[in-house]
Amino acid sequence: MATRKAGAVEAAMPPELQHTEANCRAHEMLTRVGDKWSVHVIHVLSAEGTLRFGELQRRIPSISQRMLTVTLRGLERDGLVHRTMYPEVPPRVEYGVTPLGATLRDIVRSLIDWSSAHLVEVDAARARYEQQERGWGAANGKPPGPPPGSD
Repeated sequence: MATRKAGAVEAAMPPELQHTEANCRAHEMLTRVGDKWSVHVIHVLSAEGTLRFGELQRRIPSISQRMLTVTLRGLERDGLVHRTMYPEVPPRVEYGVTPLGATLRDIVRSLIDWSSAHLVEVDAARARYEQQERGWGAANGKPPGPPPGSD
């Protein structure tokens, strides 16, 4: 693999892989939408419409209150989710997907469809990997010893 010495290597890289401000910013967005909860929140809000915080948390039972708050703030900051606060007692706050966030709906749906379509293959790959990891030293008939290079 080439290193970044004198700029020549970077010039030989395709533009989308070169270190530029735009590429770094794109990486920020990929980090946002690729985190553990953002895609799930966008999916639920896209499918269900505007929801109150508690309703959203009930639809994603494995997310903590704190993590949902952090995720919603990040999505709101990036313009993917909007927050509407109603001056009532107690205050009512609702969250919904913005038009920009809605552009991710098809992408999120594609990720979910891909995941569903390939679960059997992923499960088989995991089983092969786990079997290989458990039996790494037993192939020659000897019981597994310490990993190579651990002495």
